[in-house]
Amino acid sequence: MPVNLLDYDLAHLTSFCAELGEKPFRARQLLRWIHHFGESDFESMSDLAKSLRTKLVTRAVVEVPAVLADSTASDGTRKWLLSVGPGNGIETVFIPELHRGTLCISSQVGCALECAFCATGRQGFNRNLSVAEIVGQLWLANRALGRDARADKVTGDRRISNVVMMGMGEPLTNFDNVVAALRIMLDDHAYGLSRRRVTVSTSGIVPNIDRLLHECPVALAVSLHAPNDELRDRLVPINKKYPLKALLAACTRYVEGVPLDHADLDEAAPLHARVKWQRQAAPRDFVTFEYVMLRGVNDQIEHARELLALTRDVPCKFNLIPFNPFPASGFERSEPEAIRRFQEILLEAGLVATVRKTRGDDIDGACGQLAGQVQDRTNRKQRHSAEAST
Repeated sequence: MPVNLLDYDLAHLTSFCAELGEKPFRARQLLRWIHHFGESDFESMSDLAKSLRTKLVTRAVVEVPAVLADSTASDGTRKWLLSVGPGNGIETVFIPELHRGTLCISSQVGCALECAFCATGRQGFNRNLSVAEIVGQLWLANRALGRDARADKVTGDRRISNVVMMGMGEPLTNFDNVVAALRIMLDDHAYGLSRRRVTVSTSGIVPNIDRLLHECPVALAVSLHAPNDELRDRLVPINKKYPLKALLAACTRYVEGVPLDHADLDEAAPLHARVKWQRQAAPRDFVTFEYVMLRGVNDQIEHARELLALTRDVPCKFNLIPFNPFPASGFERSEPEAIRRFQEILLEAGLVATVRKTRGDDIDGACGQLAGQVQDRTNRKQRHSAEAST
């Protein structure tokens, strides 16, 4: 079976080229053709040796998910529904702004975490996406938006300047594939994105926040949504496994760096000789806390004050997100005055607190609305239907 080269970062491409009897520089050429120039036809990769192109035709493909639907909102937001197998579709959203273009990428078919206010969570879960299916969303969006890589080199301009792993799924429960895809996004031979402009959003998988720091530190966003464990247990059930104290400690470690054991040193040596502080710092000196504003649930003045006390020792900023409704959600968006009052309390305490502008809600492309198509393996949809009928 031919291999999909979208699954391979530079290290894997180098190994693949070695298997073909080719030198390492061929891997860099391939990476540039596939990702930087968005080329899928090996015969068009003009600076590759003819013999290598002949090998690639029989041994490899560059294959992205098929487009099932392509819709554009009144504000210019564009959403693709992509096929990832029978009955399964994922959604990818491009959000154009004046000085940047942000692509919101999915990491799973559905989501296993079942956050109460999220449409994706209501769809259930099928499987993790492969590296090719993750990075293929960026490859396809570049193609669809008409990116000219040669023009980028001259003007420094690109349609997609930022990538956020905030689409369907929890990225840190698909850790290995997400990190491999991130490495391709950051590679100068591929997309060359800055670590500051690539963000992973997590509901709080504490051990993998630590792993991300060591293996591929990028900007970190945490779906907080509540100022205490009792409320967060209800809104974000993974909190029962990784409660707020553990989560906030992991956020602090992510920004500041953590001690690493050096197994190659003599175990009899003093502790200070065996443990070294590695300043593998995140590309930003803060964590972004995402906080969806739910009317009468988490948007009161006392919630804002409790939030200040909770996060006072964590370098952070807040992104307040007006709830985006979906059928049978059971929640309502906070009133504008409640959001303004909540933000004001955070600002008066000296914190950065922004209110996210709702984009693409007329095509269900706004935050929390992505649902796609999921052949659910968890029976979640049936359970919610049964609960709604009782």
